[in-house]
Amino acid sequence: MNKITEAINGETDGRASRWHAHRTARHEELLKLARKAVHKLGPQASMEDIASLAKTSKPVYYRYFGDKEGLRQALSANVINDFRERVIAAALAKDQELSSMHAMVTAYLELAANSPNLYYFVTSAPRSADDMSAGALNDFFDEASEMISDRLLKLYDQKATAAALGYWPRAALGMVRAAGEQWLREPDSDSKPSIETMARELTNWLAFGIASTSGTKNP
Repeated sequence: MNKITEAINGETDGRASRWHAHRTARHEELLKLARKAVHKLGPQASMEDIASLAKTSKPVYYRYFGDKEGLRQALSANVINDFRERVIAAALAKDQELSSMHAMVTAYLELAANSPNLYYFVTSAPRSADDMSAGALNDFFDEASEMISDRLLKLYDQKATAAALGYWPRAALGMVRAAGEQWLREPDSDSKPSIETMARELTNWLAFGIASTSGTKNP
């Protein structure tokens, strides 16, 4: 290969690299703008609504994401990964089992309450096997389930646990999600529990059962 060919190839590679970096940066920028649009307008926001708020055109979003379903998948994976990082980080920051679970539940409720529109956008749509957000959600559930399992089993005599206890972490996540979503839908009022109260009660239910509502247990 002569020097001229090497120079041409190097220039071509450089342009390709710069174009890839540009497309990656633009992709991330469009996702952030779509995230802001859904947060403001709600989970039913149209591509036209999202593009208008992003001060761009629908064809730009179609070019980068294919269609609205492609945008939904990419944005859902983005939001779920944010949930995953913050919830797991909150749990790892605590050494005690109850404190760790309490931190996880608190972080989950805070993230959902911070943007109900984004939360419902991510959780309400059905997912197929090739949905990228389904993979992100499963990763989050798997990691959270493993951590819950580790924390809960330390509270009990592991020799006395039944094999069926392996299903408990997923059941626990389902309970937190169901109770959290019901709480999230309730209008603000003096009777609505605070995030702190909900997190404390849910943690006690996970660790000690409904009897913990007597107030004798605390994370």
